[in-house]
Amino acid sequence: MLLSTRGLSKTFAGLHAVEAVDLNIPEGEIRALIGPNGAGKTTLVGMISGRIAPSSGRVFFDGEDITRLPAHRRIRLGMAYTFQITSVFAGLSVAENVSLAARRRLRGKALQAEVDAALTRVGLQDRRTQDARDLAYGHQRLLEIAMGIVQRPRLLILDEPTQGLAEGEIAEFVNLVRDVSDRTTILLIEHNMRVVMDLAQRITVLSAGAVLAEGTPAEIHANADVQAAYLGRGSDAEAG
Repeated sequence: MLLSTRGLSKTFAGLHAVEAVDLNIPEGEIRALIGPNGAGKTTLVGMISGRIAPSSGRVFFDGEDITRLPAHRRIRLGMAYTFQITSVFAGLSVAENVSLAARRRLRGKALQAEVDAALTRVGLQDRRTQDARDLAYGHQRLLEIAMGIVQRPRLLILDEPTQGLAEGEIAEFVNLVRDVSDRTTILLIEHNMRVVMDLAQRITVLSAGAVLAEGTPAEIHANADVQAAYLGRGSDAEAG
């Protein structure tokens, strides 16, 4: 397994935000993580990425126990995380943002080529000189994805990546993720169920901080417990 968690838990002031989550994601898979607001999704990926310390449990990456490693060490191992709220450098240009993300492994002409390729893949090449602060919110999300893929991570965690994107941009995003998944394992946290069902090979459902169900899109779609807790009868509709 590329990523595994064992009994991963987080308690805030006595409240169990995440409770005893076991997760196994093999290399090359697109895994979706879904659940209602407050289910613990962002807390879970925060612990996986090293930005939140767990109360108990362990995180393994490619067989190595990384539970105590800080976020920057996990990045060096090949883990990249795009935030639910954009984390671009507002005062830098689009190209400068992507360059910063890639400088850990590239310099000179090779760096420039990778930046250009990443911006082209997300559809922002024509905005390369524009300040990030001047981008629409949806384009800032695409910039953050470019900053993720330019690192060539082994695991790319995408937290609500389609938030703020127009319908046409969502379709392009789906194609982008399929393309990236040829070389990168993807953990996708997403509310848009059409995107989840189109992309995910397997889906993990969180409810009240615990794993409610796990399976293929067809299995999750047909799961009565999931429908009752999250999807509702219109399970192919977008959930908020």
